[in-house]
Amino acid sequence: QVQLVESGGGLVQAGGSLRLSCAASGRDFNGYAMGWFRQAPGKERELVAAISWSGGVTNYADSVKGRFTISRDSAKNTVYLQMNSLKPEDTAVYYCAADMAYVRIHVGLTSTLEYWGQGTQVTVAS
Repeated sequence: QVQLVESGGGLVQAGGSLRLSCAASGRDFNGYAMGWFRQAPGKERELVAAISWSGGVTNYADSVKGRFTISRDSAKNTVYLQMNSLKPEDTAVYYCAADMAYVRIHVGLTSTLEYWGQGTQVTVAS
């Protein structure tokens, strides 16, 4: 059974940091592009960050550039999202996703992506 399991969410004060992890199991995801998305109440799911299968290409939403960093550890089949200088507007459920086509993650084609995790809540208090 293929699974993406997120962890690391929680409650943090504005200006603080969190590190999200997404552990993949059930298959080898080393050929897959991975991405982090988020969805706040009443809003559409949006791309936060994307990373190619090799880790050599990344993309970030303008709202998180310079504050968030996506990375992956192929040996552990895990992708990370380091979030620094968190703001209340970063509050959302964060999801990881995987797809063979990096471009679909890069442009945020949420309805087409092959695998999704269940999400982890991030709450940033002001």
